[in-house]
Amino acid sequence: MSGDRATDRRAGDVRATGIERWRQAAARRDGPGRHVAARPAWRCRACAAPWPCQPAKLGLRREYAHDRPALSIYLCLLMHEAITDALTVATGPVDPATYFTRFIAWTRHGWPPPGASEER
Repeated sequence: MSGDRATDRRAGDVRATGIERWRQAAARRDGPGRHVAARPAWRCRACAAPWPCQPAKLGLRREYAHDRPALSIYLCLLMHEAITDALTVATGPVDPATYFTRFIAWTRHGWPPPGASEER
């Protein structure tokens, strides 16, 4: 194999998109009793509450404690997938504000961290 092809392959591995990495991480979390979404209904597999349920939110907060913007981006992508699923299975009218509140708004609670300057 030429050095160029090997370099290209390594570069391709490094360029894995964020969503691919997030999906891989989600796949590792999908064990029994885990609070993950059952699609297309977007209900929790463990407790049947609308996902993200409270235990899922706590787990996501812990997992993304170091990178709150990444959590919001991840949940934004999932929100769009949930809306697409709702439109595909025609579960009724889709209110984007409701989906925003369910998936993203809770990530802003308590931000900025205590002690951070709120002046801009």
